Amino acid sequence: MKIIIGSTNPAKVAAVKNAFHYQQTELLSLDIPSGVSEQPFSDEETIKGAINRSVGALQMGNGDIGIGLEGGVQESAHGLLLCNWGALASKDREPIIAGGARFLLPNEIADRLRAGEELGPVMDDYAKKENVRKNEGAVGIFTNGLINRSEMFSHLINLLVGQYYYQKGSMK
Repeated sequence: MKIIIGSTNPAKVAAVKNAFHYQQTELLSLDIPSGVSEQPFSDEETIKGAINRSVGALQMGNGDIGIGLEGGVQESAHGLLLCNWGALASKDREPIIAGGARFLLPNEIADRLRAGEELGPVMDDYAKKENVRKNEGAVGIFTNGLINRSEMFSHLINLLVGQYYYQKGSMK
């Protein structure tokens, strides 16, 4: 099976590799544009970005499965939540979607995002590190390392792959 990942972000690629470790697969990662804002600001926009990446990956990589993973934020009555969504595209089917973990961002981060900044650079500045988004992610910083970005996306991939095999009527 040839799986195309619609991102070259190491945290996202690692999540997909972990989900398919039990199968003989060919994995290819391509830089597929999300087609949404650099900082998606709703579940709908984040879902759209994940779907766009999965469909684009499937088309550009000529694979069996295209996977798109997208991080965003969602405003709530309690504050600004970090959210993440994934999509799995395959031939002759509508993309499968799944959402993952959510947590409130600290006000000092949320205020900067509401003012138009993007989470990645804000987290680099906040954590005094480079490329937080390609490593532990905001989730790694704000959970004191108990969950990292790759693990967060691994959960999503398992939700997607499980639905894929269920719809096919088969297991792995």
